[in-house]
Amino acid sequence: MKQFIITPAAGKRLIGKAIVAHQAVKAVRKKGTIVIIAGTTNGYVAEELLSKASKTKDFKRDRFFRGIVLPPGGPKTKGGRLADQSSFPGDVVIQDGVWQRGKTIFDVVDDLKEGDVILKGANALDLAQRRAAILIADSKAGTIGVAMRVVVGRRVRLIIPVGLEKRISGNLDEIVAMMNEPGGEGPRLMPVPGEVFTELDAIALLTGAKTYLVSAGGVCGAEGSVWLAVNGKSSEEKAAEALIKSVADEPAFSL
Repeated sequence: MKQFIITPAAGKRLIGKAIVAHQAVKAVRKKGTIVIIAGTTNGYVAEELLSKASKTKDFKRDRFFRGIVLPPGGPKTKGGRLADQSSFPGDVVIQDGVWQRGKTIFDVVDDLKEGDVILKGANALDLAQRRAAILIADSKAGTIGVAMRVVVGRRVRLIIPVGLEKRISGNLDEIVAMMNEPGGEGPRLMPVPGEVFTELDAIALLTGAKTYLVSAGGVCGAEGSVWLAVNGKSSEEKAAEALIKSVADEPAFSL
């Protein structure tokens, strides 16, 4: 058994690398449609997928989100968004291997079909039950609202890349009911039926090793970090060590 610490940024990069190798994504990379809905974790996913088409230099992560959580005293926000959204590049839509620049989920949702893939991040993770939920500020439930039409209506695949720092405790349904109670303030919360994909899943997919979350936290740049125990065959543990080392120095996200 080997132990590693992973920062949130390293975790996002790790998830991005593994999503490229996900069987459902590989199945439609050249024939079909992948929609990567804008979000900070999905920015890393988009970079990794676009790198396969040598388009990484044309993609910028720093504004690849609609809503964002910032610390007190950070850039001015409005309704959970940066006040200046003029640099938003759109979602990343890849159709038959070609990046459809500037398009969003709203432009292509009516064309999605069974087997196509939507990637959407989350804000709350129930790790024990492998369930996720998304903060909602839009009165029509935003991008996940439109995505769920085809996830349920047409069997489009929904994958939820989400870092372990988003984990919560308690009954998710009770938390959702409280957040959505009439008369409350702030964003609402929507549980989503999709495939949760965390750093644990990324390591398992890329190395075959079993990974456990054993502790968390830190200071001086390690805030939000997770401590992982990796167990497997010697070759799997070595592969996991090399993989984690390759993302360990990922710089923190910045605007």
